[in-house]
Amino acid sequence: MSKKDKGFDKDRRKFLLTATALTGGLGVAAAGIPFVSSMTPSEKAKAAGASVEVDTSKIKKGELITTEWRGQPVWVLNRTDEMIQSLPKLDKNLADPDLKVTSQQPKYCQNATRSIKSDMLVVVGICTHLGCSPSAKIEPKGDMGDDWTGGFFCPCHGSKFDLAGRVYKGSPAPTNLVVPPHKYIDENTILIGEDSKEEA
Repeated sequence: MSKKDKGFDKDRRKFLLTATALTGGLGVAAAGIPFVSSMTPSEKAKAAGASVEVDTSKIKKGELITTEWRGQPVWVLNRTDEMIQSLPKLDKNLADPDLKVTSQQPKYCQNATRSIKSDMLVVVGICTHLGCSPSAKIEPKGDMGDDWTGGFFCPCHGSKFDLAGRVYKGSPAPTNLVVPPHKYIDENTILIGEDSKEEA
C-alpha cells in the first residue's frame, strides 16, 4: 500500500468516525425529545389541575390579566394604592366582609385584601351564583354609577363584587369569588394551584 493510499484511508476513517458519531448523537437526541416532552404537563394534565406560573412583573398597576387553571379563568389584578384604600370603606355594603365563609379563600388570604401581597389579587373569575363569567369593571363610576369604586359585575343576574372579589349585599351570588390556592416562588412569580406557607 502506497503512502498516498495510507493517507486516503486515514481521511476516510476520520470521515466515517465523525459521521458515525454525528448520526449516533442525532439518534440519541431524537430519542430524548419524546422523553423530555413527556416530563412537561400535557394539555390534559394542565386542565386536570397542573399548577400554572404567572409572571407578575409584566402586570402594570391597575391592570388585570386572565390566565387559566383547571379549565377556569383566573384573574390576577395588580391593585393600585387607591384601590387597596377603597376596600375597607365598602364593608357595610358587602354580604361577607369578614370572610366568614372560609371555603372561599385559603387561610393565608383571610385578611382585608384577600391576598398574600396586598396589591396582587388572585381570584377565580366565575360568579358563585350560577357559574357565569363576570365582567371586569375596574375603573370607578362609568356605566356602574357614581358610587361604584371598581370591581366585577356579572351581567347574567346582576351580582356585584368589589376589587377583593367580595360580593355586595343583595346580589344573587351567595358568596365571595373563590381565591385559588397559590404561592410566590420568587418575588414576581405566582404559582397557581399550590398552597402558600404564608400566614394571613
